[in-house]
Amino acid sequence: MFEQAFKNIDDALRKEAGCTTELDYTEQTSWLLFLKYLDGLERDIRSFLSERTAMTLRASKTAYLLLALLLAGGVAACGENSVDETTRTGVLSVKTPSTLASSDMPTVAPQLAPVRTDVPPTATQPASVLTKTPSPGAAREVELAYAIVDTGQLTFYNSEGSIIAPGPGDPLYGQDAGHDGLQPSYVDNGDGTITDLVTGLMWQQDLRQKATYPEAIDSAGRFDLAGHDDWRLPTIKELYSLVMFSGTDPSGCEGGRNCDAIPFIDTAYFDFEYGDAYEGRRKIDSQFVSATLYVGTTMRADEAVFGVNFADGRIKGYPISLRGQENDFYVRYVRGNHSYGTNDFVDNGDGTITDLATGLMWSIADSQVGLNWGDALSYCDGLDRGGSDNWRLPNAKELQSILDYTRSPSTSGTAAVSPLFEVSSITDESGRTNYPAY
Repeated sequence: MFEQAFKNIDDALRKEAGCTTELDYTEQTSWLLFLKYLDGLERDIRSFLSERTAMTLRASKTAYLLLALLLAGGVAACGENSVDETTRTGVLSVKTPSTLASSDMPTVAPQLAPVRTDVPPTATQPASVLTKTPSPGAAREVELAYAIVDTGQLTFYNSEGSIIAPGPGDPLYGQDAGHDGLQPSYVDNGDGTITDLVTGLMWQQDLRQKATYPEAIDSAGRFDLAGHDDWRLPTIKELYSLVMFSGTDPSGCEGGRNCDAIPFIDTAYFDFEYGDAYEGRRKIDSQFVSATLYVGTTMRADEAVFGVNFADGRIKGYPISLRGQENDFYVRYVRGNHSYGTNDFVDNGDGTITDLATGLMWSIADSQVGLNWGDALSYCDGLDRGGSDNWRLPNAKELQSILDYTRSPSTSGTAAVSPLFEVSSITDESGRTNYPAY
């Protein structure tokens, strides 16, 4: 029945598009025609469908429209939550996968296999995006081993709070909320696991009992869920992929006051808890541990491990033990796509670097002077480098993607980024050479 129904849809679309052959139809059929067909279909069946079913159809139509816009090349993002514009930081610029022209691509052809289209992405098959190939005018689907999930940032800001969306040429134009990246796409497998269709990672859905860092590492080897026994503690880059910047700061909820704080993770799929005051914890005490150790030491010379606080959306280095007592953390195990978080940089020889793992192109050099946020947005928007002028300020997840957690000023004598990048040096408060914030 369904096979014939889909054939009827194909025939109708082919005739409406004026295509006489299968090849013409494949090349010319547009998403708009498909949406038009859905409009007619919805009208025809509304008389005997329940309102709930009709709502589902409308939601499906909207999803197709969003997919059409994504494939058309609107992948971009920049900016963070409300920021003090007087803070001056260094700036790195980035270009998005959909805006990479054939001249932007490295001379070394990426060794990436086409994504299958007959099955949905799984934990071993990451999502794909359309990106330009070295052949002018051609495009193909390629796997991104390290696909960056969009931040979920929806609000525009100035230094005082939320604002209406700035237009081209306006101050603060180019914020993250004005660009759509690869939108989060999860599947509840119904067995205690969640599959991320963008990253190809499978996650544990519920919260395990809090554990110390050594316990979290050791228990992963014995963890068995949904018939899988290859679970691991996620790296900081894997864990940060789950962060949603549509969350809100819960600081005002302290002292037992009620508030409408929103966690920085999609609670429609993942279990989450704020800190329990009855256990002597703060509202923001919702730290999830990663497998990534800080190669330096904290102010007290304590060994530290990176983690993500999904109560307030921050990455921090947490002491593994404090004053002789081991700290405990929430734990969420992951499996699949072992390449996630691994960069594949190519120096293009024109002042730019392409990361074949993420599909992003970066400027090699930073701004060399500190800029406030508004000036940083303008700087990237007006940048002309590597023969391209469509640069933008990266969002928080994109910027985090180029970090190298095996480096630090105290151990490697460098910034925590690949030596391919040119990083300005600064003199810190103690008079020592250090590196800027971006």
